[in-house]
Amino acid sequence: MIIQWLGQSCFKIQTKGNQGDVTIVADPFTDQPSLKMSRFQADIVTVSENTAGHNNSDAIRGEPYIIVHPGEYETKDVFIYGVPAISGKEKIVMFKTFSEDISIAHLGNLAGTLSNEQIDRLSNVDILLIPVGGDSGLDAKKASEVISQIDPRIVIPMNYQIGGQKSNLASVDDFLKVSGLKSEKFEKLKISKKDLMTEDTRAIVLTI
Repeated sequence: MIIQWLGQSCFKIQTKGNQGDVTIVADPFTDQPSLKMSRFQADIVTVSENTAGHNNSDAIRGEPYIIVHPGEYETKDVFIYGVPAISGKEKIVMFKTFSEDISIAHLGNLAGTLSNEQIDRLSNVDILLIPVGGDSGLDAKKASEVISQIDPRIVIPMNYQIGGQKSNLASVDDFLKVSGLKSEKFEKLKISKKDLMTEDTRAIVLTI
């Protein structure tokens, strides 16, 4: 499996099903002066929030299977579970994706800690994609609390300040300092189930 961060809360995930390669895109966004959405073909698109920052499915080529609502889905040997949440006044959907015996949770722009029901539905997560920059989403302290609730093996931060971007977001360094997690930087994360056989949680910072 290969995981690539494209900016904001958008990720490209390349995985394998029984019938071949599958490309998943989470939260494709509208182009901004400092950040452009990559154009490529995908099989599955998940949308956590119906706003320009999270839903620009038109940027994705092909005829992807688009998921925007809570529920259980299966396509191309990929299982996806949409879990409802509230972020401020907005309804959002958190997605748990299962493929290659690896579970990935994408929390969208979650703003607060999880309820017991949400924790149950997001149990046994291997890789957690989580907002850490504050503003309308989780800040470093709240993100650290949510990580403790889920207890994943790998944390990949998103929605934080990057170079050239005009926003009220904090930097990823603020999150790493508060969380105390050991971290590594990669352009893309290539991972298999055997790489997750560890007791410790670590942070992977993906560069654009």
